Amino acid sequence: MPFLEVIAPEPALERPQALIAGLTEALAGAWGISPEIVTTYLVGVPMERYGHAGRAGASAGALRVFVKVHAFRRSEEARHRAAAALASVLTGAGVPAEAAIVYFLDRARDEVAHGGRLESDKS
Repeated sequence: MPFLEVIAPEPALERPQALIAGLTEALAGAWGISPEIVTTYLVGVPMERYGHAGRAGASAGALRVFVKVHAFRRSEEARHRAAAALASVLTGAGVPAEAAIVYFLDRARDEVAHGGRLESDKS
């Protein structure tokens, strides 16, 4: 934990290794955590299955990239740092700033299990 789930039209994911490394380092730096605990999933969407504002494919306009951060709750300041750091990586990969979307899906320790044990049981 945490997990990054990146959903994007396939052209936005052309350099997967660089994107995974950059996003991992950005989140780890923003939150002061080890990159060793960050898992990243890149989910590519074929252009014909991507749409925005009711339009599909190339006619949909800017390619939005949706990053979901699944993690234990952090402070608002920590989320500010993470959002800016993750967006910076995406813009560096050619995603327009307004198309870099980050949602924080916070979980309490009693809502997460690793290895069949709730995290709240491990404290």
